[in-house]
Amino acid sequence: MLLRCEDLTIGYEGAPVLEGLNFGVSSGDYLYIVGENGSGKSTLMKTILGLIPPLSGRVVTGDGLKRQEIGYLPQQTAAQKDFPALVREVVLSGCLNRMGMRPFYSRAEKEEAARNLARLGAADLADKCYRELSGGQQQRVLLARALCATRKLLMLDEPVTGLDPEAAAGMYELIASLNREGVTVIMISHDLSAAMREASHVLRLRPHGWEFGTRAEFLNGDAGTAFSRSEGGDAR
Repeated sequence: MLLRCEDLTIGYEGAPVLEGLNFGVSSGDYLYIVGENGSGKSTLMKTILGLIPPLSGRVVTGDGLKRQEIGYLPQQTAAQKDFPALVREVVLSGCLNRMGMRPFYSRAEKEEAARNLARLGAADLADKCYRELSGGQQQRVLLARALCATRKLLMLDEPVTGLDPEAAAGMYELIASLNREGVTVIMISHDLSAAMREASHVLRLRPHGWEFGTRAEFLNGDAGTAFSRSEGGDAR
């Protein structure tokens, strides 16, 4: 098991948002976390990352995974979208956690950043200013940055928000291709149809509960039928 949440209760300032979460993610999984606004999706992701402490329970990592080695793509703020740096510098910053006290990036890290940009079809953006890119291009760059931080697990918070349909479809395909290459993915999304198409597992968060299972269980079980209807989509 790559990551496991055990009797996890999450929230802020002692006020729980979700209680008693128990689920696990294995190497190669593609987990979609879905639910209404305010259901605790981003809070859960930040708790897993160690950015906020759990109210109770614990998050356990395995297979040699360290939390600082998780690649994280958060939702961007307006100020971040206007960041005045070269693309290659943004991507390289994904290597910061492994540098320790070294003041400069190594040749290997620079080569890895270039490979990850090429891997996402964005090699031609390396010398461009980040804030001059389109939304879809910026998300590709941030995904390349996240890949520099990990070889095992990507955590993505609504990575297609604000993208036009073509750019969103391209981002979904990039993420799916990375998963097919062996990268484990945990992604927050409002897109039920994408979850039912791409996910290996689904975690549905609700204001007073949660459901976890495989995509097949959500597609074919009673819980999946109710889930599909409540989200207003056709999972089949």
